[in-house]
Amino acid sequence: MSRIGKKPVTIPSGVKVNIVDCEISIEGKLGKLVWIHRPEVEAKVDDESKSVVVTRKIDNREGRALHGLTRSLIQNMVVGVTEGYEKKLEIHGVGYLGAIDGDVLQLRVGFANEIHKKIPTEVDVTCPDQTHVVIKGIDKQKVGQFAAEVRSVRKPEPYKGKGIRYEGEQVRRKAGKTAK
Repeated sequence: MSRIGKKPVTIPSGVKVNIVDCEISIEGKLGKLVWIHRPEVEAKVDDESKSVVVTRKIDNREGRALHGLTRSLIQNMVVGVTEGYEKKLEIHGVGYLGAIDGDVLQLRVGFANEIHKKIPTEVDVTCPDQTHVVIKGIDKQKVGQFAAEVRSVRKPEPYKGKGIRYEGEQVRRKAGKTAK
């Protein structure tokens, strides 16, 4: 039995969960998320304990894998509509900076041209200063995906540590060729 899959997802007050066939819609104070789960698992709302219980229909390898995955994705949806998700990025390097112009994130990170990244509609991006980027949203996957795309523009390099990194990320530094 899946340890993660058998734990029920508690529904906080102010969150509405509606399950029709394989479609799960969760609505909270920050917004609404809809997701269609795989038919190998089944999700039900338990009204007396105010929770969502996920069970599997088929007990094969794929069914066991989808059991825990479905429960985790429902939990992420509940957290997203109540608290939301946030990723913070830091820009390190001389002359490196980030700014927002309308729905475009502008990054100047040592290339000849400025990099322009279109901001998705589901994600809210702010720049408190020129060296920090804050990405917020209710969908954990979309927040993480956009943060990874921004970081991949200029990953931190190991010699000087210049580039875009997550807040608190440790970059392993290497000695240059003059070190012996």
